[in-house]
Amino acid sequence: MSEESSVRLIADVHAVLGEGPLWVAATQSLWWVDIKGRKLFRLRSGNRLDEWATPFRIGSIAPRESGGFIAGTEHGFAHVDPEAARFELLFDPEEDRPSNRFNDGKVDRQGRYFVGTMDDLEVKATGAFYRLDKTLMCHRVDDGFKVTNGPAFSPDGRYMYANDSALQLTYAYTVTPDGTPAGKREFARWGEGDGYPDGLTVDAEGCLWIAFWDGGCVRRVSPDGERLGEWRLPVTRPTSLAFGGLMLDQLYVTSASIGLDEAALASQPHAGGLFMLKPGVSGIAERPFAG
Repeated sequence: MSEESSVRLIADVHAVLGEGPLWVAATQSLWWVDIKGRKLFRLRSGNRLDEWATPFRIGSIAPRESGGFIAGTEHGFAHVDPEAARFELLFDPEEDRPSNRFNDGKVDRQGRYFVGTMDDLEVKATGAFYRLDKTLMCHRVDDGFKVTNGPAFSPDGRYMYANDSALQLTYAYTVTPDGTPAGKREFARWGEGDGYPDGLTVDAEGCLWIAFWDGGCVRRVSPDGERLGEWRLPVTRPTSLAFGGLMLDQLYVTSASIGLDEAALASQPHAGGLFMLKPGVSGIAERPFAG
């Protein structure tokens, strides 16, 4: 299946590196970041758009039960509350890896924040995945990545999926009761013409949705690794995706304009924008970070 006509441009923000879309059901709003443009966006009902400048690069955010957001940044974890002008750095578990920054992250079904790091120059395999518990205790749960993306979790929380974008690999793990991803295995290997697997999410049927950088599309993959469908986008660098809307039946896709030459930008004037499609399936209500 390949669909394109159902894709709509929702916010033409021209992000440098749009990433980390997140639906907050309590306020019926979509949040996302521009990592390298140092911006935070919120889309409210009626397509009202709010925008904040950030004092550091934010890779991902997740709402906190205690209020505001937890964030992974270029300087480690932070508490972020843009409406209160609060951007407070908490701690950095990678002070020994000064060339790294935090990238993508998600909350699992138990309210723990999983987030990955990467070499900012995308040269060394110094990236790792971390689990932040509600007590703010941090655990390194995997290592040796070049460009981490994801993770995403199965509906029952038993499985975690993550990408090493640079290697064109999607991995699967079994999550132990204490929140440790174990039994790492290759879930899908992508090749020439596919693009690079970037951000991902899971729908209510347990299927993965993956955005493909330089692939110009999002793809749906079954829990068994079967390619089920492809939705083309009017940009070559979609970055991540999240289900939203009242029924969680809208799929929002962020994108990037970074690295595109003048000809490429002319052919895709909405690069860096936020897009939406209705894929015919619904997502899962995401939990806030329990801390």
